[in-house]
Amino acid sequence: MQAWLCVALLWFVAFLNYLDRVILTTMRTSLTEAIPMSDAQFGLLTSVFLWVYAGLSPFAGFLADRFSRRNVIILSLFAWSAMTWLTGHAKTFEQLLWARGIMGISEACYIPAGMALIMDYHRGPTRSLANGLHVSGTFIGSGLGGLGGWLAERHDWAYAFNLFGLIGIAYSVVLIFLLRDGPREHVPALDASLPATQTNFIPALKSLFSCGSFYLAIFFWSLLGLVGWGIVGWMPTYFKEQFVLSQGAAGFSATGYLQTGTIIGVIIGGAITDRWSHHNERRRTTITVIGLCVAAPAILLTANTGLFFAAKVGLVIYGLSRSFADVNMMPILCQISDPRYRATGYGILNLFACSVGGVAIYAGGALRDAHVDVRGIFQFSAACLAAGAVLLFMVKPIEIKK
Repeated sequence: MQAWLCVALLWFVAFLNYLDRVILTTMRTSLTEAIPMSDAQFGLLTSVFLWVYAGLSPFAGFLADRFSRRNVIILSLFAWSAMTWLTGHAKTFEQLLWARGIMGISEACYIPAGMALIMDYHRGPTRSLANGLHVSGTFIGSGLGGLGGWLAERHDWAYAFNLFGLIGIAYSVVLIFLLRDGPREHVPALDASLPATQTNFIPALKSLFSCGSFYLAIFFWSLLGLVGWGIVGWMPTYFKEQFVLSQGAAGFSATGYLQTGTIIGVIIGGAITDRWSHHNERRRTTITVIGLCVAAPAILLTANTGLFFAAKVGLVIYGLSRSFADVNMMPILCQISDPRYRATGYGILNLFACSVGGVAIYAGGALRDAHVDVRGIFQFSAACLAAGAVLLFMVKPIEIKK
């Protein structure tokens, strides 16, 4: 019971984690009218968040391995919600930039801690499904990012930041009473295990980087970060211009159809993966590779059609099939890392994925300033998905001594 309660409680944290970071991308018109900026500067607001988030992720993951995962989660939620609220009070581009950067520091602590806590509670036959249900919160949060543009049209650009910031602060208080740490998994891996409380950062890095498959996982997750953030950051703008939609309609369409597919995908993908990999953990990788091979042509369809219906279908298929990677990345990481260092390992993956994701969003703005068609970002994304499938197929689990 406590294992699934943990998933339920963290689902809403994951929802806020992504909603708070995405709402800005769907209110470009309202924000730039209130605070004048170029497209490159608008892209930089998300890029600086990602770069700070990325740089802090390994250390944030280590905190979750070294100390109470519960406490890290609650403090992270409170801090980024407070910064979300403060963002709504910015008056200049520089103040916005600082607020987004500081928000990146606080948000970095959640995902490694949240996923590691779920892995503590769920082992074996429920691991991918539990992770998939949790990840669905991030996708619904992203999918409802269009609320930012919609609320900005009806109130002002700051309204959504003030509203969701206060909701997050209140929910962090609720978690103090309901969320509990799970039992840590102690398995002798490549060397003699120590208690989790004796985990140190340098030994954690040495252990993780001693595995060749961890390098492949880094490159793979970096490519998916490049793809994911490029699409999230610029699909609303593409839909608005390509299909002549309002700011709110474009935001809801770009995020809504994408996340509808991903929500379906994480639930179906998690259930299928747990069932199919029951006797062979390697199959978690295989089903992810299959999903990527479907996602690549789907995003090409979205980027190269003049039919709005076809673009929406392509986006749904892309979201559904690409989500298999989100469901299975943490379970795959569990196959190639010492149990003591899972959160640290996921933090390192986030470091690279969010760094290149920030580059993708900023580059998209620079390309638009240079009058380059934004569809090129999505065409490049399809090639990255194909390359990612090849890299992931080469990942091999480590041998764990029982």
